[in-house]
Formats: sequence, structure tokens, C-alpha cells
Amino acid sequence: METITGTAAGVPFTALPPAVAVDGPAPLIVTWHMLDAPRTDAAFAAALPMTGVPAWRVHLGMPMCGARMVDGRVDAAIELAREDALMAFLAPFTHQAADEFPAALTALRDQLPVDEEPVSVLGASLGAAVALQVLTTQRTPLKAVALVNPAVRIRSVVPLVEGLAGHAYRWTGQAREAADELDFVARAADLTAQPPLLLVSGERDHPELRTDAAALVDALREHYAHPDEVELTTVPGLAHPLADEPGLEPAPQLPTAGAVDEILTRWFLRQLTS
Repeated sequence: METITGTAAGVPFTALPPAVAVDGPAPLIVTWHMLDAPRTDAAFAAALPMTGVPAWRVHLGMPMCGARMVDGRVDAAIELAREDALMAFLAPFTHQAADEFPAALTALRDQLPVDEEPVSVLGASLGAAVALQVLTTQRTPLKAVALVNPAVRIRSVVPLVEGLAGHAYRWTGQAREAADELDFVARAADLTAQPPLLLVSGERDHPELRTDAAALVDALREHYAHPDEVELTTVPGLAHPLADEPGLEPAPQLPTAGAVDEILTRWFLRQLTS
């Protein structure tokens, strides 16, 4: 399977073509990786290749990750987290990745033999917050949305990174507003588009994130016209990361990531053929 790398409207990507020949342009699945391992588009493609899905799987690089790392290191991103975990790191990374998606999608369609149908998206951890922001703002029609160990409420993620600063996070009014904007449980009622959604939660993920994941599923089912199109799956033994550290380069797939990969493959197959 040939892997293609490049940039789309300035966003680096790793693209995997359909493993089986497709008659004409193929469907497109776009992903955003986590900031834990695997923390680059290339490493994420290796962790969750979804080889059995007859679609292009295009893994976009998050801001300051992969090809966008400063001097090839993660130090600059870590320094932002130390400066302000929410306002300099989590929130701007999420907003930038979501804001640059429409232009990147247009460029991908110019570069790859993909169809013009609504695109499917997948996000993991903070990448899932990007996918949810894309879903909520509704600038791009979506066919299906999958989330893995998602950052559903950014307020719950702040304590997980505030240790980089060596002190408890100092909440301000502006920070609280930013956290409210990235609380997708609270924003569930804003959704008018209701694509099928799968949430994959690791049994050993951070307890706060698991609680938020269940709350999001409940909120979406309350507002979806067809609640059964919102699915929650728990993966035994899966912690938050999907790869071993340092998670910068493609690595052999872990058994837990393989379990996630199988779940995603079956689900996307069902969505693309329905």
C-alpha cells in the first residue's frame, strides 16, 4: 500500500489509498491525531490504518506537530503548554486545526482521486475536539464522525497538562469562556446536522474523559432524530495513548490500537455502504 505525503493548503498530511481497487473516485475519511502518542499524522496512520475501508484515509497534522514541529522537536509546543495550558495550547490548536480544514479539504480533492460526497472524519483525544468543532460549526457537510478517547470538554483536559507548568491552572474569565466554547456536551443542542457518530472509549482512559464521553453520547441521543445513530463502544485494556512513546514516527500497531482499528473499520464500512 503506497503512502502519500504532502501538504494541503499548508497542512501536512499522510494519505493511505484504498487497499482494494475502487471504481472511480473513492470516499474520503480525514483524521486528526492526538497530542499523546501517536502525536504525528504519520504515526497516527500507522496506529489506525483502517486498511479494510475502501476509502482514502488522509491523516492531517495538528498545529506544531510532525512536519510543523519547530526544529523537529516538540519543545516549542510544550513551552506553550507551560505558558498557558488552555489559552496558548489547547484552545488555539483546536481552533486552528478546525479553521484550516475547509481549505485543506478543497486542496485534497484537487490532489487525490476522491469523490465529492460529504466527507467522514475521525479524531482522537484533542483531535476529536477538532472533529467535534468541525461538526458543530457545520461549515463542511459530514457523512460520519468517529471519536477515540475524545477531549469532549476541554475543561477536563486542562488538569491533564497543567503539570507541565508546575502549578495549578489559573482560571480567568477569558479562559472560562474559551472552555465553555469547547464544551461539546453543552453544545449538543446546537447540532442541526446529525451524521452517524461513533465514540470509542478506552476502559483505562482518564476517568474524567470517560465520564465526559458518556455524557456526550447521552446528550446527542437526546437531540438526534435517530438516537441509535449515536454509538458508544468501550475497548478493554485501552488507556489514553494509542502508541508507545515517543509516538513521533510510524511504529508497529499495538494490540489495543488494533482493537480500535477493527472497530473503526467495521463501522466505517457500514457507513460508507449504507
